[in-house]
Amino acid sequence: MTTTAAPTTAASRANAPGILDEEMLARFDRRAPAYDRENRFFTEDFEELRACGYFDLALPAEFGGPGLTLAEIGRAQRRLAYHAPATAIAVNMHFYWTGLAADLLRAGDRSCVWILERAAAGDVFAAGHGEAGNDVPILASTTRADRVDGGWEFTGHKIFGSLSPVWDWFGVHGTDLSDPANPRIVHGFIPRSAKGYRIEPTWDVLGMRATESNDTVLDRAFVADENVPLVCPAGFAGAGPFQVGIFAWALLGFANVYAGIAHRAFDLTVEKVHQRTSIALTRSMAYHPEVQHEVAEMRMDLETVDALLAQVTGDWSAGVDHGAEWPLKIIAAKYVAVTRSWRVVDTALDLTGGGGVFRRNRMEQLFRDARMGRFHPANSALTHELVAKFSLGINPDEQPRWG
Repeated sequence: MTTTAAPTTAASRANAPGILDEEMLARFDRRAPAYDRENRFFTEDFEELRACGYFDLALPAEFGGPGLTLAEIGRAQRRLAYHAPATAIAVNMHFYWTGLAADLLRAGDRSCVWILERAAAGDVFAAGHGEAGNDVPILASTTRADRVDGGWEFTGHKIFGSLSPVWDWFGVHGTDLSDPANPRIVHGFIPRSAKGYRIEPTWDVLGMRATESNDTVLDRAFVADENVPLVCPAGFAGAGPFQVGIFAWALLGFANVYAGIAHRAFDLTVEKVHQRTSIALTRSMAYHPEVQHEVAEMRMDLETVDALLAQVTGDWSAGVDHGAEWPLKIIAAKYVAVTRSWRVVDTALDLTGGGGVFRRNRMEQLFRDARMGRFHPANSALTHELVAKFSLGINPDEQPRWG
């Protein structure tokens, strides 16, 4: 697949760093522990971000936005996540629709122009791809999609529905089994005003608590044809710019958020080890050779993550043609970034001492938030399966998958 680069404009350069000023980030930082402790949606952060135009960053100039690229938004998201991880991960769900729509438009595909129009009018988009028992989201679905007059009805159970309190459009997918021998995936958007769905308040979890990623139960929820951008074969056989674009904006967005968490944990570690002492040492723990060894490992992990994300998001944004290898590169980059970021945070908890187990310590929250990255698709098993099959030239749709 070839991506189409977003234009490099003065507006995009000027707006990217200025949107998130230091005073705003400081407010987000102060609120993040309370959101986590109270298991409460990030309402104040959300309103500030919407008021300053942050949700519009991916919108092209003709829709009133600065038209930032995946690489540029990734850097902004990493900066936001450094201060408020749950806020950043939830906002990513909106970006992966507006970013996808902008990229498709630049490539000449107008199927998602309406997303840009609605986002420009202030609407918020969320993702309904998570399903229990489905380890290949986007390409397969346990939700049923039935054809009816004027559109489709979706019946199923979606999980991890971030932005549940505020979304205006819920992007979902379901399986059309009208021809069982040739199942199709239907991609559509449920408006907030629709009937046939309910949000179940299930979100009381380990980390990323402020996202309020509740379950959404669909019972013949109607989606009009004009809000169905794609109906395609199931599996990788039906994958094209729409699906790969979702992979890029979702997975690389996740990766940047968890990289931001790792950078915060590293900085807290460097600060803390200079303060920690031992009765066996005459200087701080920063001079302990094993502490230095672990700090070096952390820094090298961060350098690896930063370089890989810069390369992959930069290539996507510049329209580099990696062809059929794009899914491999996206999935591998997300996995490497998240696992190495987790290693940094895990080590940080070791080096900063036992105080990190207390809820009053910011490291405790960072540790729990960072662990959530490994639940985001693609998980470890699917990542290794797909990277290996693409590398070996094995059709990832070949059934049975093993044996």
